[in-house]
Amino acid sequence: MAPCRFRVEENGAGVDKEVINKFDNKDKRIGGTCVYEGLFYGRPGLLERLANGGTLVVAEGYIFEFERRGYLQAGAYVPEVILEHPEIVRQVYEEFVHAGSDVVLALTYYTHREKLRTIGREGDLEAMNRVALQMAREEQIELAVELGADYIVGETFCCYGESMMALRCIQKYGNVPAVITLSLGTGDLMLDGVKVKDTVLALEAAGAAVVGFNCGRGPETMLPFIQDIKPLCKVPFAALPVCYRTTPEQPCFQSLTVPGTNNRAFPLDLCACQTSRQQIDEFAHACRKLGVQYVGLCCGNSAHLTRIVAEVYERTPPASKYTPDMSQHYMFGDKSRFRKEFTEGLRASKGGDFD
Repeated sequence: MAPCRFRVEENGAGVDKEVINKFDNKDKRIGGTCVYEGLFYGRPGLLERLANGGTLVVAEGYIFEFERRGYLQAGAYVPEVILEHPEIVRQVYEEFVHAGSDVVLALTYYTHREKLRTIGREGDLEAMNRVALQMAREEQIELAVELGADYIVGETFCCYGESMMALRCIQKYGNVPAVITLSLGTGDLMLDGVKVKDTVLALEAAGAAVVGFNCGRGPETMLPFIQDIKPLCKVPFAALPVCYRTTPEQPCFQSLTVPGTNNRAFPLDLCACQTSRQQIDEFAHACRKLGVQYVGLCCGNSAHLTRIVAEVYERTPPASKYTPDMSQHYMFGDKSRFRKEFTEGLRASKGGDFD
């Protein structure tokens, strides 16, 4: 049975003040994104599955995927599609599972009160969350634990203090394993001045079941941090980059420029910076070689990219039936099977010598 994940995202002032006040004064919330997620599993659970080197493939990136399909407005990025086109939400859930994701992410990202107020739909808070979660067979965080959520995730943290606060909240009120992932900036420091390495190790020492990175950086610029920090960790490591070609000069996808220009690519022209299938394949192989157990893709993800990760991690999802086989292509395939005018003449007329 495919597992299902629960997620409630709060930003800045949107966090429940009563919850914050229950922590000691040394923990100050710094603006950013605090995400809580839970995973419903048919047994075995998270810890059992990751024991002895087991792995979990996780598809993320719903917000950008719905914007690309024309069902979400860039800017506020509130997923009104949940109420207006729930059938499309269910379809994308199914597509990611079909492609090999072990997790179904309930589309409640940016459906908190502060974001909904921005577009005048604060009154839809409960309905929007309920519909999205019901489609993923889940409820709110308190009920998620009661109904058997396997774990809760806090992700996309830019600050040490915020990530530690989320971990403590999960431990105190969730009573289930916590997965905590950080969003890397342009350097090796979190926004509150703590080193990334020290943050990861502190989260592990504080009891996080899985630690690592998500969002922010693409495969090329996230990988060095994984190589440096993963070997220092005793718990399973997570890696979920954005699917954009970040570089050492432009390490975060928010800093990318449209190739050949000085124009910012984020967010509307990120399509010009999309990672290739080969780059995703190389990243997944690198992660597997490094022993990354919790692996996936974040913003810019789509089903065909998730399939690549799943196959590298030795899954054979239903979508593998349609994995590319270029030997069947009339121009670039097996020359013995197709006419010479296609495999040589037509091919030459299109330009490029790739043999």
